[in-house]
Amino acid sequence: MQALGSRHLPLRNNVLHPNLRNQCSKRSTRVCRATGDAVKPDTLMQVALEAGRAGAKVIEESAKLPRQIERKEGNDVVTATDKASEAAIIEVIQKAFPGHAIQGEEGGVVGDVSSDYLWSIDPLDGTANFSTGYGSFCVSIGVLRHATPMAACIIEFVGGPSGDGFKQRTFTAKRNGGAFLEGQPLVVSKTRELRDAILATESLYLPDIPESWKPLSEMQRAFTASSRGVRISGSAAANACALATGTIDAYWQFNLKPWDIAAGALLVEEAGGQISTSDGCAWSVFDRSLVATNDLLHRQVLAVTEPETAKLRETGVKLGPWCVPTGYRVKSGAQLH
Repeated sequence: MQALGSRHLPLRNNVLHPNLRNQCSKRSTRVCRATGDAVKPDTLMQVALEAGRAGAKVIEESAKLPRQIERKEGNDVVTATDKASEAAIIEVIQKAFPGHAIQGEEGGVVGDVSSDYLWSIDPLDGTANFSTGYGSFCVSIGVLRHATPMAACIIEFVGGPSGDGFKQRTFTAKRNGGAFLEGQPLVVSKTRELRDAILATESLYLPDIPESWKPLSEMQRAFTASSRGVRISGSAAANACALATGTIDAYWQFNLKPWDIAAGALLVEEAGGQISTSDGCAWSVFDRSLVATNDLLHRQVLAVTEPETAKLRETGVKLGPWCVPTGYRVKSGAQLH
């Protein structure tokens, strides 16, 4: 596997983006015939949609039953529904592409890591929300070719357990083919000023590096003071959906894992949004920092995140690539080199 180095030029859809500074010195189912065969993004998207529906069916049925909750690392929880949803998703993917690799939040990596393709799945993004009946939560499936998202499906559950129950919204995207909500094209917002923007993030505390709390909280303070507000949904996939639909205008986050954001990132890009690391470098799904915006606000958001990211690094926080499956071939390319 090629070493994961620093990215020197921020790119958007394989092209140097003019709104970012030009330096960064830091750092239906068919069976695929062979692991190296290129698969059309539309084919990948259709399988992702089928797999997403399989996972969503498990969640829909489980939402009516008492939750079986277990502890994971720290304060994280996992339910029997997470595991059952992941199994249903993997079954669909492996039937269509037995030669592809799959990385699930709950079960780790299965399949052939020598494949060009890696399916990055979160069978229930927003487990804490699901466990208490708090919307929203999602099934999130992103398909990578090396480090580049090629297709995506997110099925979001919104509403609540009372009344008519949870409703589902189905988001799909394919590389260079657009992003969609229930088949209708998505476009990000046209907000141009940070003072008019609504942003999203998720709370993060690193107990091993308590000094990191100051720059992390400073970003929250700065954005709250300079925008119309900051929202916390409890789901990275839901935040990406909100950005792609124009409901929010920007989203920043640290310590996301590939399965958290692989699908959502493609949705944002194909809806016209812009993504970079928090210090303005070209981004990949294996990075630990993310700034995603409607494109028009990107410089203004980076003006807040870049200096605080530098302070985070000084405290010892690592923001380089992580969660790359052992043996998976991440090649040099537009999003990671």
